Amino acid sequence: MSYTQPPPLTEDEIFSFLKEQKTAKICSLNMDGTVHVTSLWYLYNDAEMIMLTPAATRKVRNLSRNNTVTVFVDDPETGRGVLIWGKAKLERKYSFRDSIALYEKYMPLRQAARFAREMSTVAKGGAVMITIKPERIVSFDKTKDKVLKFSEEP
Repeated sequence: MSYTQPPPLTEDEIFSFLKEQKTAKICSLNMDGTVHVTSLWYLYNDAEMIMLTPAATRKVRNLSRNNTVTVFVDDPETGRGVLIWGKAKLERKYSFRDSIALYEKYMPLRQAARFAREMSTVAKGGAVMITIKPERIVSFDKTKDKVLKFSEEP
């Protein structure tokens, strides 16, 4: 028996999936050609993904040098996932409202506003907003797989 890629999510399912998941793994290239992977909170809106991170991080240094990025969002419990390839734009000056909107995904408004304020002042060198416009999206949904139902015990 051969096994290929599980069935994909529909466009609507991708949008809903990215809205509900909590963390994304962002991949950038180190100077020596190896891949740097780290998890970040994100907000997916209007076909773009935004993330905030302290300016003095490896991912910011890597993306400043080469803005090619891969993002992976998955849910191991359901066997669903989305892989995004694109270009990252780094912004040291960004809308405070955008940062609050990102954190509102994870906490109540008052706490999100306080967290956004602290992120912009406490982070060494300030914070950077990473905006990713997907150039290509691939998804998978193992629950739709007819060969192996992901949720069934072997």
